[in-house]
Formats: sequence, C-alpha cells, structure tokens
Amino acid sequence: MRVTTAFNRLLDLPGTRVMGVAFTASMVVVTVGLRRRRPVCPHCEYTTGVRHDTRPVASVWRHLDLGARRLEIHAGLRRLDCPLHGVVVEGVPFARHGSKFTRDFEALVGWLATTMDQTALARMLRIDWDTVGRIISRVMGEVLDPGRLDDLFVIGVDEVAWRKGQNYLTLVSSHSPAQVVWGAQGRDAATLDGFFTELGPERSTAVQAVSMDMSAGYEKSVRRPGHAPAATICFDPFHVVALGTKALDTVRREHWQILRRSDPTAAKRFKGARWALLKRPENLTEDQAAALRRFRRAGGAIWRAYTLREALRAIFAPDLAYPDVEHLLDRFCAKASRSGLKPFVTLARTITRHRDGILAAIRLHVNNARHEGLNRRVRLILTRAYGFHSAQAALALIMLTIGPVTHVLPHERLGAGP
Repeated sequence: MRVTTAFNRLLDLPGTRVMGVAFTASMVVVTVGLRRRRPVCPHCEYTTGVRHDTRPVASVWRHLDLGARRLEIHAGLRRLDCPLHGVVVEGVPFARHGSKFTRDFEALVGWLATTMDQTALARMLRIDWDTVGRIISRVMGEVLDPGRLDDLFVIGVDEVAWRKGQNYLTLVSSHSPAQVVWGAQGRDAATLDGFFTELGPERSTAVQAVSMDMSAGYEKSVRRPGHAPAATICFDPFHVVALGTKALDTVRREHWQILRRSDPTAAKRFKGARWALLKRPENLTEDQAAALRRFRRAGGAIWRAYTLREALRAIFAPDLAYPDVEHLLDRFCAKASRSGLKPFVTLARTITRHRDGILAAIRLHVNNARHEGLNRRVRLILTRAYGFHSAQAALALIMLTIGPVTHVLPHERLGAGP
C-alpha cells in the first residue's frame, strides 16, 4: 500500500486527499489538497469559480500526534473575493476559520479541559495555556446547544468569582435539567439584562420563577418591563440563614473587641470558640459543645444572637408547612427588631423587605440549591484551570463542562470502538 493511501485512511480528513508525507526526527508532515474545485468563503459559504489570484497561500494546521511525533497538515489555499467579506482565504472542512489546529485536535483539547488540570493538558499536548483558552472558546462557540434557551420555565441566577479581586461571572442555570445555560462577565443588573436580551420577549414570557440571592441588581433586572413578566422571584432561604450567621458573627466580633480591651486573656479564649457558635450543633466537637454550654450559662448578647440564628434556621426546616413558615418568619422579624442587637435589627429589615420572595420560594418549592450545587462544581473547575487570563476562556470551560454540550471525540466521529 502506498504511504499516501495509508495516510488517507489513517487521517480521514473530510474533503481532502493526501498528496505527500514527509518524516523528520520529531515531526510528520502531511501535505493535502482540497477535493472541491471552487473555493468557499469561510464566513458565509459563498462559493465562486473565480479566484482572486493564482498564488496559493501556504497554510499549516496541527493535528493529533502520531505516536511521539507531532503531525502537521500542510496545504496551499486559494483566495476569493466574497461580496460580503472581501478578499479572504478559502475555508477548509477539517478546521475552524482562524484556527491553526484541526477540528479533531480541538475536540480532544475541549474534552480533556473538562477532566484534567490545565498544566497537565498543556504539557501532554505541547501547547501553552493561552492556546488552550482560545481553543476551548472556539469549541464552545460551535458545540453549545443552540436551543439551550428554549423551554426555560424555572431558572436560577447567581455570581461566581473566576479569579482573585472583583472579577465575577454571572451564571444562569436551568432547574430542569440542572445545567448552566448562559453566562457573562460582571454581576450587576446590566449583566443580567444581556441574558434577557438574548432570551427575547417571546421566550421570556415562559419563565415562571427565578431563584436568586437577595442581590438588588439581579432583582432589578428581572423586574424590568418585558424581561420576565410572568415570573415569580424566589429568594433562596439558604442565603437568608447565611445572613443570620453573618449577623451572629458580627455580634461575636464586637464582643471580642470589647473583651480584647478589657481582658486580653479572656479575649484569647473567646476567639478560639468561634466555630462553637457558627457550626451546626450536631456537627460540634466535644470541646466546641462544651464552649457552647459555657455561652448558654453566661447568657448576654452572644447567647441571644445565637438563639436568634438557630430560630431562623429552624424556620426553613423541610418538614414545616407554608403557613407555619409564614407565621414563624413574622415572629422572628418582630423578635429580632426588639433584640437590641444592631446586626439582627438590620437583618429583620432586610427580611421584611424581601418577605414575599422568601415565602414564594417556600410556597413554590423553588430555591437556589441546584444552582449552588453547580456553583460548587464551577469553583472546582476554576481552581483546576487556574491560570486563565480572560473571563471568556473561563466561561467557555464552564459551559463545556456543565453546560448543554455533547462532546464528540475523534474516534467517536469515525465510529471506532473504545
């Protein structure tokens, strides 16, 4: 069998025929020619029999390695004059426009990026971090399900930090199935406005509920005219309890500051008991449980703050019926307002202001638990891919991993077995 015939069958690059094969110490160079006679615009598929000039454009693409050797595809491409895009180099069926890698190579990078850290991927495939980011952005742009925004009835909205500093992504997820369907850089109302612009007025009317934390920006965007006219905003009870824990910690720190000035020894012992107050009672160690008993005997502001936080947590127990939750939440706000503890007075006002949305989450059984579960995976993804320098690359990796994407590896495209 001739070597060109063997490589035709081995590579199986669509729309090409192998013209020549050359071997070096570290590389295999395969020269191919396009089977089609008329050049095609890579942007709009416009085709013409008239070339812009007769000089071929030498082009090179990286393909899947052949053993330990790099494999490069070489071809001479034609120029054409497209009515819409001007003079361009013709597109090829085995690579995306603007890429120096074949589709098979990029498909492998896209899948590996969802399962291994970026440093290992870059070493294994002999490409740099920035190249990985550009590849997964191209792959995500093509394989992401175009119908992912159809039939959205219950959605969740939250932000996640993609790198240190004030660098956030806003993610929108579908509750069923649980997957991220949209994302953008930023975490304000204008960022979420972009989602509703892409969703469009017709699909926006189908949204029945939106779960979120008590972010003023997201609420403002959802309530804009035409964004989600039929949707009920549901404030996640988990974030309400988290605000209660934050208020308790504020009271604890204020008390510690007082002790630090009056009795440094007692302040040192008190500081070590932080987790006795902040952890769930069933998760306390023996020493932490003993510290909590001492707080109960001492009473005062710390114990009042702790009992308020525990009362708030008990309100959202799964076995309580909606009327009981409504009654207990109002009682908590009244008690917290009279507690004399400024952080809990502020918390009571916050809960009162968002009362309808909090109760809607209980009534409709809609919360951000699924979105928070996705966010935990997002944080793992971003930690594993530490080193991305753009929000677009980070978002592309998130969508490739937990978005509506079906990965097709090269051997699956060929129909080969495992």
